Amino acid sequence: MLDVRRMQVLRAVVTSGSVTAAARNLGYTPSAVSQQMAVLEKEAGIGLLERTGRGVRPTEAGRLLTEYAAVIGRHVAEAETALAELRAGRTGRVVVRYFATAGSAMVAPAVAALRRDQPGVQVDLRLGDGEDSLREVRERQADVALVVRSPDGVSVDGVRFAHLADDRYLAVLPRGHRLAAKQVLDLTDLAEEPWVGSDQPGPCLDPVLDACASAGFSPDFVVESGDYATAQGFVAAGLGVSLIPELGLGSRHPHVVVREIRNPEPVRAIYAAIRDASPVQPALRRLLDALRSAAVEAAGGPQQVVAGHPEG
Repeated sequence: MLDVRRMQVLRAVVTSGSVTAAARNLGYTPSAVSQQMAVLEKEAGIGLLERTGRGVRPTEAGRLLTEYAAVIGRHVAEAETALAELRAGRTGRVVVRYFATAGSAMVAPAVAALRRDQPGVQVDLRLGDGEDSLREVRERQADVALVVRSPDGVSVDGVRFAHLADDRYLAVLPRGHRLAAKQVLDLTDLAEEPWVGSDQPGPCLDPVLDACASAGFSPDFVVESGDYATAQGFVAAGLGVSLIPELGLGSRHPHVVVREIRNPEPVRAIYAAIRDASPVQPALRRLLDALRSAAVEAAGGPQQVVAGHPEG
């Protein structure tokens, strides 16, 4: 097999016209260059250089290998540049799985910010279910998955979790409800109310049930909606009250009011699931930073609306 480094030495000899000049340019001794050429000729099985007075010139085989050496040199330089761009996080491809409310409030602005700062990074986005998304991360089909899980949740083989944001739940009431005059509600204020469920059983509903248990009651769900927009519609119609996470209230129904909850305040934790054994590539690290920033920005908006408008 031909040695690529010796081919580059051959190219230096041919372009400079002599072994001595090539050695001077490369920082080698002439004898070292001659030894390299002798080994390369043995590898090639054919003569590569012939003497002309004090210099050398390539044989037909030598010209052929010199041309290929030039091409290889360009490709190596391009590869080094591409690796430098990848190491710096300016290029690369990140495969992302996310859930719906994180998509509009966190993923969209984070990806937009990443594209502005690093347009060479490609982001592959797809909506995913929690368990399926974790499986894709484990099996290297995805680089990161956004999931909701308990801070003390069970470990998952091959996956580690980076905390991105805490998404608090807010009370959603029909406009004109007797509790709408209060800016902050104790959770027990809702104990005797009919409830509209906004989440399926699982990590998003668990914080609500745990908070209600801590407050000494179990919510009376009279409607199960399964998504936040539908839940707001049922609340607006006067069928009950609901607790909806802040990121799920990006689109506010005009006939509901939203109030903060305390004693206790339910919170769901949002994590980025990434492969445990793999170092975090720079492009993914940049995306995670953008997601955290987007989460902070998203959390700031609804808080100001709640505090600033008594009528919701």
